[in-house]
Amino acid sequence: MRSSPTGPTSFVLPDLVSHCKFPLSYHPNGDKIAWESVAWLDSNCPDLSAKQRRALCGLQSGELTSYCYNQASSPERLRVVSDFLTYLFHLDNISDGMMTRETDVLADVVMNAFWFNDKCMPTRGPGKEQPDDELDPGKLAGDFWSQAISDCGVGARARFRETMGLFFEAVNIQARMRDEETIPDLEAYIDDIFSYNVEQSRGDTHNMIVILMQYHGHTLQSAVDYVGELCAQTIDTFCENKERLPSWGPEIDDMVARYVKGLQDWIVGSFHWSFQTQRYFGKDGLDIKKHRYVKLLPLEAAN
Repeated sequence: MRSSPTGPTSFVLPDLVSHCKFPLSYHPNGDKIAWESVAWLDSNCPDLSAKQRRALCGLQSGELTSYCYNQASSPERLRVVSDFLTYLFHLDNISDGMMTRETDVLADVVMNAFWFNDKCMPTRGPGKEQPDDELDPGKLAGDFWSQAISDCGVGARARFRETMGLFFEAVNIQARMRDEETIPDLEAYIDDIFSYNVEQSRGDTHNMIVILMQYHGHTLQSAVDYVGELCAQTIDTFCENKERLPSWGPEIDDMVARYVKGLQDWIVGSFHWSFQTQRYFGKDGLDIKKHRYVKLLPLEAAN
């Protein structure tokens, strides 16, 4: 829902950071790895504008990685994940505004790198440059994949390809609905509450807040409160289910415990990162984290 002279000009975020009691941890190599991932994407995307390069630095996707994967066993493993998240945000950025046929081309370029990795040449190291006519997303995908599969099993590779295929299906659906100027219903789309302000400023309707206002009669603030309550309930349910886990023996119990710890690291890490990154609240994130008051961006901010 776009801001207007007669509509709401601000809203108050729910206090999800306080509701989430999980401890916040950060990988000791996080800052170094984050810088390396930014340099990697920046150096392989010569067509980025100055504004896009500033946004890349302000994104802090490597810092998100270090919050959510703070127990990565080595800097090399952390780097693979950091590169992927940095690249995934890049894909999200370049697919915004694309027509359906353009997202099809993007999907083909990226997925070809994951399926035919024997034909991809990593860009790291001397003598490992990609062909000049290859699109940047394909170069980056091939380079990331060559690093990721070095100690990755067949099953993990298959699951990754399948999940990335689903990601591009979602990108395609969003592009088609954008072409048709269609707002999805509540069951069809669930999103993160923190991204609403930026998305409304560019007229993006793919946000749960917009859906609640459009189809369920909510005001902006009541929609934010409703989504916040859903998030809080999800956290509570996660904690309850964690306490109900049975035992399968020491070996499996240890694997389950590490998996659950990873899930809760993602929950708490993404909450705190959402105010640290400049992606959602610009340079005001830390102040908004304290008072939770968000002033709506004008539509001109998207230009």
